[in-house]
Amino acid sequence: MKRSPSDLKQEILRLTREYSALMHTANRPGAENAAPFIPGETTVPYAGRVFTEDEVEAAVGSTLDFWLTLGPEGAAFEQELAGFLGVKHTLLVNSGSSANLVAFAALTTHKLPPHKRIQPGDEVITVAAGFPTTVAPIIQCGAVPVFIDNDPNTGNACVDQLDAAFVAGKTKAVMMAHTLGNPFDLGAVIEFCRKHDLWLIEDNCDALGCTYSMPIERAAALGFKENSPGIPADGTHITRYTGTWGDISTQSFYPPHHLTMGEGGAVNIIHRPPLKSYAESFRDWGRDCWCASGIDNTCGKRFDWQLGQLPKGYDHKYIYSHLGYNLKPLDPQAAIGRQQLKKLPAFIEARKQNWDYLRAGLADLEDFITFSLPTHATGWSPDGFIWDATDCRVDCSWFGFMLRVKQSAPFTHTDLGRHLDAKKIGNRMLFGGNLLRQPAFVQLQKDRPEALRIATPLAGADEIMNTAIFLGTYPGLSKAMLDYEIETIRQFVRSK
Repeated sequence: MKRSPSDLKQEILRLTREYSALMHTANRPGAENAAPFIPGETTVPYAGRVFTEDEVEAAVGSTLDFWLTLGPEGAAFEQELAGFLGVKHTLLVNSGSSANLVAFAALTTHKLPPHKRIQPGDEVITVAAGFPTTVAPIIQCGAVPVFIDNDPNTGNACVDQLDAAFVAGKTKAVMMAHTLGNPFDLGAVIEFCRKHDLWLIEDNCDALGCTYSMPIERAAALGFKENSPGIPADGTHITRYTGTWGDISTQSFYPPHHLTMGEGGAVNIIHRPPLKSYAESFRDWGRDCWCASGIDNTCGKRFDWQLGQLPKGYDHKYIYSHLGYNLKPLDPQAAIGRQQLKKLPAFIEARKQNWDYLRAGLADLEDFITFSLPTHATGWSPDGFIWDATDCRVDCSWFGFMLRVKQSAPFTHTDLGRHLDAKKIGNRMLFGGNLLRQPAFVQLQKDRPEALRIATPLAGADEIMNTAIFLGTYPGLSKAMLDYEIETIRQFVRSK
């Protein structure tokens, strides 16, 4: 009897799940059902893909449908992620770096009022230590990054330096990341941006699921009256996810991040709907048309436009208002992302628990190591964090566990990193360290000194570069792995 395509597909997907359950046990949350962990032999990655047969089935199912280019799965994922965060719109792109490029480019459009449009030579305040593609789009679009320092304790910007970086008539935006899943001081940054009518671009690539809380009165004065979806009200604070406080924000779905599509990213339009069409144009070749792929004449006047010097009635699907890119992901990637999004709350909780476990396990090494603190925290104890007087709080969905080796220690962060690597424990320095020390930026200053500006001394960024490394907190870590990390570090320190 001839089998129907539907029956065949269901059988393929059943076998796909069976195959994945057998082959990908090491990628399950907490490495459940994985092969026994053998200290010194089994690698402990700093990050990695965490998935079940759900994601594999979704990818195969979407591929069997063979839409391939961004389509129905992508549209659904965009709606679901926007709904989770509580933003107006989400646009999928092919990486977090592309998300930063598209988000920034959207603010350069000629469709914005002149005083809001970022044009070549305009300045954008950012922070010195971090990942290069937080800064690169500023330069790539012809604007000038203005660097302030990092607080080594949080990894985030020294917000008391914002005023020193500001130049009336030239500063147009602030663009910075929430470092390693630790929200920067959003209260201070938003107040600064409101005071000077600046854009705020949140690089949320390391921080999906983090929250920031501020007192209701302060939040209301800045225009915020509601929590993000799913966050219960406490009657005294407004609590929102990071990536929902500024004007536009970005996500990365590269495997080390909070959820993955393989490669992939997103641009979140937080509260200004017109930014969607601008960002979408830069993502989609620079075209003026907003029809989705495979759909024609959404505007109802496809052959009635007259733009530029084109003849009236020129096909709107081939009118280009920007010098754009093609930065869309594939629909099977979005199908994977939709399954990952269902697991996101559990992933977030696992990252918090893993950070807490490492912090408690290494607590007696404070003579040699300085541990990171969440923004607005002034100290840590086994009972929790001690908070400052602002009454602002953060709840971190940690991307990593950063520590800094004290200058008085009889070893360096490189020594520690090398030892961990030899013991098969994944570790990383804080991305590019002080970016101004990187070859690309050193060369840029030689070739075009006017292309960037350093507003303050960068001692904190240098300290991070010279002393900091981080371990993983991702949901694939088992308790045995965490215990091995803790014991390896403790033995290394005791041997010095």
